[in-house]
Amino acid sequence: MLFTTSAHAGLVDGSITLTFRTWKRPQAKVGGHYRVGSVTIEVDGIEPVEVGSISDADAQRAGEPDAAAMRRRLGIADGEVWRIEFHRLVGEPDRRAELAADDDLSEDDLAAVANSLDRLDRASPAGPWTRVVLDLIDANPGVVSTELAATLGRDRLSFKTDVRKLKALGLTESLTTGYRLSPRGRVVHRALCHE
Repeated sequence: MLFTTSAHAGLVDGSITLTFRTWKRPQAKVGGHYRVGSVTIEVDGIEPVEVGSISDADAQRAGEPDAAAMRRRLGIADGEVWRIEFHRLVGEPDRRAELAADDDLSEDDLAAVANSLDRLDRASPAGPWTRVVLDLIDANPGVVSTELAATLGRDRLSFKTDVRKLKALGLTESLTTGYRLSPRGRVVHRALCHE
């Protein structure tokens, strides 16, 4: 799920417990855990609602001053949106952060990462992409995802989905804007992308 930078403080202190999305189909599930910056949230409920039914109280729970501001952020005045209720998990360790910081990789570790990257490449209908995206992020840290995706002739959403797959392997880190290679990602990039 995507949140604005200004919403992160509300996620950290637990005051934001609701969001709305203009997805065509749900991209989260009830009971799912999702990392948002340094916070892990758990989805409690998800349902389609009319955008006009969003109340000021709902908008405030989502970090906006009122319903009109929420509709402006969503960019639609009528139609359905997804209403997602969630709560912040406290004390949940971030396995990805721990993995990303681990840059002491053995030959076996590198071979396992290479196998994972190869599997992702084989599963993609567009063909191999993992090493190209690692190269791109390495050369362009902090560049907004829209620009990175355009560089490859790709749409932003599918590009971000692929970057999340690399993040799950501990290879990338999200910045306020864009991404960078993690310490683990830099080791993997040197070893596997310039063979």
